[in-house]
Amino acid sequence: MVNDRKVAVIGCGFVGSSSAFALMQSGLFSEMVLIDVDRNRAEGEALDIAHGVSFGSPMKIYAGDYSDVSDAAVIVVTAGAAQKPGETRLDLVNKNVAIFGSIIPQIRESGFNGILLIVSNPVDVLTYAAIKMSGLPECQVIGSGTVLDTARLKYMLGEHLSVDPRDVHAYIVGEHGDSEVAAWSSATVAGVPLNDYCELHGHFDHKAAEARIADDVKNSAYEIIEKKRATYYGIAMSVRRICTAIMRDEDTVLPVSSLMVGEYGLNDLCISVPTVIGRNGVVTRVPVALSDDENAEFQKSAAALKAIIDEAGLND
Repeated sequence: MVNDRKVAVIGCGFVGSSSAFALMQSGLFSEMVLIDVDRNRAEGEALDIAHGVSFGSPMKIYAGDYSDVSDAAVIVVTAGAAQKPGETRLDLVNKNVAIFGSIIPQIRESGFNGILLIVSNPVDVLTYAAIKMSGLPECQVIGSGTVLDTARLKYMLGEHLSVDPRDVHAYIVGEHGDSEVAAWSSATVAGVPLNDYCELHGHFDHKAAEARIADDVKNSAYEIIEKKRATYYGIAMSVRRICTAIMRDEDTVLPVSSLMVGEYGLNDLCISVPTVIGRNGVVTRVPVALSDDENAEFQKSAAALKAIIDEAGLND
């Protein structure tokens, strides 16, 4: 049985605790269990968040173990080694695949049959690892992917054009990391093609602006880590948004990471593309239009991820 009002968060570091806090405020769930290798940390975070419940919706928040996740509707996995200054997300792969080797089998053994949301980095590789290790249908295993990167892109375009970022429709696709691709050719502002909207507001040097903004988006995490050692608020809000799409069965389009089964000519790897998300997880992937150059970069991103998957022995 799945309890549609229950969520579990595995990993109570900056990202996990911030995600738990955001989920407490969402009103989506009435029960939340926090799990961490450091039980005291999980208990402390549960107490701290629970003390604010009187300001929100009724919710039972507690520290637990893997026996408590069997009936959860969603498990959010944020556990893993943290990204250090100067370290890429892909540098984390060997450390975090090993950590997943201890976490995911315990989730499987609990009998869990909800949606598994992977947030730990490198998220695309770990989403693939979770599919392999969990035994869950591939549609029920989702990575947070480029949801945050896309939010950063929309924010920066909004700043550039002095427009509400909610009216900017553009995606980052590919790896959540250094090889990610901005899908400029399909970007619009309130239905107006991006370049046309830019020219209406006096911006004509499109290639230079695109290169600058794409680079700023790609390096956002590095900049934040350099300044404050970790990123967690933006990804916590991304986790809340994905969980909202799931629990409200929204069939909304988000650029999550999921298993490719022929889309874009790709198979047997997880990568981010616009994807319809509902109560049962992945509904379908959306074939966003890419220019020839963008598609070439996207295929390079996929090849880089495929190489990491092979090097990590996840296909063995």
